[in-house]
Amino acid sequence: MTLPTADVLAAVDADIDGSLERLFDWLRIPSISTDPAYKADVERAADWAVKEISGLGFTGGKRQTPGHPMIVMHHPGPNTGGAKSAPHILYYGHYDVQPPEPLELWDAPPFEPQLIDAERGKRIVARGAVDDKGQVMTWLESLRAWHKVNGGPPCEVTVLLEGEEETGSPNLVPFLKANAEELSRPDVAIVCDTPMWSLEKPAITWLLRGMCYVEVTLEGPSHDLHSGLYGGAVLNPINALTSILGDLQDDQGRVQIPGFYDDVEEPPEAVKANWAALGFDENAFLAGVGLTVPHGEAGRTPLERLWSRPTADVNGIWGGYTGEGSKTVIASRASCKLSCRLVPNQDPQKIKAGVEAFFRARAPKDAKLTFRFFGVNPGLKVATNTAYFRAAEQGLQDVFGVEPALMGCGGSIPVVGSMQRILGLDSLLVGFGLEDDRMHSPNEKFERACLHQGIRSNAAILARLAEG
Repeated sequence: MTLPTADVLAAVDADIDGSLERLFDWLRIPSISTDPAYKADVERAADWAVKEISGLGFTGGKRQTPGHPMIVMHHPGPNTGGAKSAPHILYYGHYDVQPPEPLELWDAPPFEPQLIDAERGKRIVARGAVDDKGQVMTWLESLRAWHKVNGGPPCEVTVLLEGEEETGSPNLVPFLKANAEELSRPDVAIVCDTPMWSLEKPAITWLLRGMCYVEVTLEGPSHDLHSGLYGGAVLNPINALTSILGDLQDDQGRVQIPGFYDDVEEPPEAVKANWAALGFDENAFLAGVGLTVPHGEAGRTPLERLWSRPTADVNGIWGGYTGEGSKTVIASRASCKLSCRLVPNQDPQKIKAGVEAFFRARAPKDAKLTFRFFGVNPGLKVATNTAYFRAAEQGLQDVFGVEPALMGCGGSIPVVGSMQRILGLDSLLVGFGLEDDRMHSPNEKFERACLHQGIRSNAAILARLAEG
């Protein structure tokens, strides 16, 4: 099968201004899913997406949930007389955005998108520019170019968009389970919600860290006590809790939770070599956050620490009096929040049990511990030896002229695990953002070149996938 790939890429280039206009239209809709005051706007953003995708020959639309709607749409692909000649692709993304506050830190209103001059060319600035409306537009506009040149995509396509990703996707798992027969028909999913290595070098993310997140409370006396009358003679929960947390890592940066490293796998040597060749600048990385000295597990490179090693970090701690002035009190309780970033092959339930054992083994007598777990999810590894992965590599190289980096991701993308677990569907994580895009922050941005190259790349990946 000879595909008009060059003509499709030319169509992308010719219509890049139109792609920008459509993205700006979508960005103007304040689809803030966490705030009920914006419910109508979230619905309006969903309607916008349905209208645009319907215009490309797709059928389907909104599916209601107890929260914001899902969007499921299908395109049959080329007419092959019933014979399947190419894989069935599912594109996932989300149309909701984070709240824009603090508003005073934006250079322009967050829902009035700007195209500004920057050191690397033009830059799109708006809430949702990169997370995730701009990234969704990279594949939506590639489908538009295929529709214009070819009458439709070169393979069967399903679109799944959700409107609650920024609130933790509370209705995603029930929706996937209820619609598993329909949504498990695709062969592979493409998720464009990850970064490139640089403006010149694309990336495929193949490692995702999971999460074990817990709130721990240590209680001692029945009520707050006067530190002069009781200090030095009774259990101080803040002292006890901070002492326990001080044991979290040893002097080599290794986490002391029981069994924490039992199942951790080493990345293949070829992957380590790929990472070493990326030329990561640790000094610049630290300088970007106002630091000069690296920390973490000894004997590991920075990218290993960020992508393939598990971590445990205290995210918050409180107890006693923290107001203005002094109050000489021994608090009756102290609490902390702790997140463990997990790597593939670690058992989250085993880590959860290890966290409890770590605290209980160190708690003094009379202390009462309670645990609240907010998320216990495994790390994930994308298979790199599949025809789909090779097609993504080839498509990116067709556009950028260089091999893509094989990146890890220190954060989590829960939908990838949910689709794998519920639908049996593996994902290709091919995103076009940059690390400095200020996701979730004021002045969120997406480089115009990233949008353009992202559209071209998705078009080329579709062609490579269709070749089989």
